[in-house]
Amino acid sequence: MAEAVMRANSSVQLAVCALDDDKAGVAATGQLTLSSPATSSGQVRLQVGDKTLAVAVKAGQTADDLLQSLHEVMGAEADLPVSATLDSPAGKGTTLNLTAKNKGACVNEIGLSLTITASGVSGVLSPMAGGQGDPDVTLALTAIYSAGHTLIVVPYSTKDALNALSEHLEGVSGPTEQRGAVGVTGTTLTTAANAARITCGWHPGSVLSNGILASVYAAIIAAEDAPSEPLDNTVLTGLDVTAQTRWPMRTEMEKALHNGLSPFNVVNNKVQLVRAISTYVKNSQGIDDPTLLDINTIRTLDCIRKVWRTRMSQRFPNGGKLTDRRLLQIRSETLDVLYALQALEMVDNIDTYKDQVTVTRNKQDNTRADTTIPAPVVRGLHILTGTIYLY
Repeated sequence: MAEAVMRANSSVQLAVCALDDDKAGVAATGQLTLSSPATSSGQVRLQVGDKTLAVAVKAGQTADDLLQSLHEVMGAEADLPVSATLDSPAGKGTTLNLTAKNKGACVNEIGLSLTITASGVSGVLSPMAGGQGDPDVTLALTAIYSAGHTLIVVPYSTKDALNALSEHLEGVSGPTEQRGAVGVTGTTLTTAANAARITCGWHPGSVLSNGILASVYAAIIAAEDAPSEPLDNTVLTGLDVTAQTRWPMRTEMEKALHNGLSPFNVVNNKVQLVRAISTYVKNSQGIDDPTLLDINTIRTLDCIRKVWRTRMSQRFPNGGKLTDRRLLQIRSETLDVLYALQALEMVDNIDTYKDQVTVTRNKQDNTRADTTIPAPVVRGLHILTGTIYLY
């Protein structure tokens, strides 16, 4: 995951929190068998995730020879997510057994594919399966609670993991901590979440794990300095170009967007982001709510809060005395912040909303002043329509 982030965005400030396998976890396994002999030269290529392992084939070579060669090639690749062993029972053909190096359901996501170009050789490849018991992400989230990260990537897309991530994000981003953060995950299937601070990339047919998808997605989010700038059509460097039969149709993309998934699309042999949205699609009453649909919206609100707090700490470092004059100064500085943000196209129409900027004494705490800050966030232009009239 760290390698995928750095490849997509070498300027990112990255921190990594490792998790041990769950004690009750089970590793996923897969198998490869070949038939022989080869009647021509060629190659046997086994793809494991984003790594392709190839062995040369000569006419006359047997399946046992080829599997032995492939086993040696895999042994030389230290970064593979699986380990390989050979099983040669008496009277039966050799089998190359693959075992995930980590335990859990997430390792079932390791994609396997087999390509054979030599005549006379065929193979049967069993996908990775049987992995169970992902580690509890709350341990890692607790460890980084005070670190102040703005983007948190989680390799798991299960309901439990997303709920834990959402709870963490609401805690660190809430009115007490005020350290706005967004969670990023990925999926090749569909997922269920309803959190304004989580965005989930969708790349159907990918051989990469959800963690890799999320890492690249988070890297391109981090690369954009302006939180209100749309990320539509941004290239996701490092993601695999899936088979054309797995490319989602436009209707499928629209369904994904309406269900809280950010679809990826293949354009000109590159993977691009269609639109970055949050998983928040319904309010507490179960009614469709597009208020925080785009992930840019919550990130822009976080930015507004940070800029305003920074200005207040600069102008009133020790708070000062709670007088009517100080309340007027706070309002003036707040308006100045909003007009500055308007110049950056993060908010607009401040003249219309400026009367809503108020600074009042709290009725229950005589040492507190309450400020209301309107935030007419600039929305992205995601949909452009045209009507052609024939004359």
